[in-house]
Amino acid sequence: MTALADAYATWSWNPVADLRQMWAYPFMVNAFRAGTITAVAAGVMGWFMVLRRQSFAGHTLAVVGFPGAAGAVLVGVSATYGYFVFCVAAALLVAAVPRTGRGRRPGAGQEAALTGTVQAFLLACGFLFTALYKGVLGGVTSMLFGSFLGITTAQVWVLLAVAVTVLALLGAIGRPLLFASVDPDVAAGRGVPVGLLSTGFLVLLGAAAAEASQITGTLLVFALLVMPAATAQVLTARPALSLALSVVIGIAVTWLGLTTAYFSDGPLGFAVTSYAFAAYVLARIGRAAADRAPRHVPVRVPAGGAA
Repeated sequence: MTALADAYATWSWNPVADLRQMWAYPFMVNAFRAGTITAVAAGVMGWFMVLRRQSFAGHTLAVVGFPGAAGAVLVGVSATYGYFVFCVAAALLVAAVPRTGRGRRPGAGQEAALTGTVQAFLLACGFLFTALYKGVLGGVTSMLFGSFLGITTAQVWVLLAVAVTVLALLGAIGRPLLFASVDPDVAAGRGVPVGLLSTGFLVLLGAAAAEASQITGTLLVFALLVMPAATAQVLTARPALSLALSVVIGIAVTWLGLTTAYFSDGPLGFAVTSYAFAAYVLARIGRAAADRAPRHVPVRVPAGGAA
């Protein structure tokens, strides 16, 4: 850990040399690899999550990664496996409540109530597991707010395998899932298995949340799951373009956050969240300005008439 601490530096007048110095350390290379993989998966999954208005569910699935990681360390296995096991299990539990509609309909209300209950209980379990294995404050801080220290090549491969699997499965159900997300009632009337798609999506979302939690921390997973997708949907209503922008914004804020955290020795989760929030604010300001701008409508003059 001393070698890692000595690796921190400050910006100089030669940014190219600074970046070369940063990427000379294997742990930073692994951090950028893991961050990029996570940003792509979170950008795609987050886009559907925001469209389906299930941001609270996504946040809960990320939060339960904390007790998963703490429980894994308690029993002597890698925290990575704890993230995925708890997040996917919580997704199945939330999916057990049928989501019969959107907005204020009873199914959505039951889902929100169960989601909040699961979040509160498992978050408390995380602190219990931490107390049982005598975890130090630094370990808890890394789980809650993220860290790029200690990301191994094996973890990068695990993240890549999960991301490829999640995106492949999402691609297989993407079209009917989009239909069910936009208008679930009509989709159900057309024979689309809305309930099965909802369960499958939550499981995939749990896997994506477990990935994002290892970069931003369980409490700040909104930085990658929600804000890039929300920003993209503010910028454009075209699904394909919006989805692509969500991924691009996620990668950009992750790279900027990693670079800032390295040169400032600050918390990674805060840096990523700050950049993501700034992008969202700028998008909202730009959209508001565009909506208020006067539009010039051409005046049609009837043939033979006067203007």
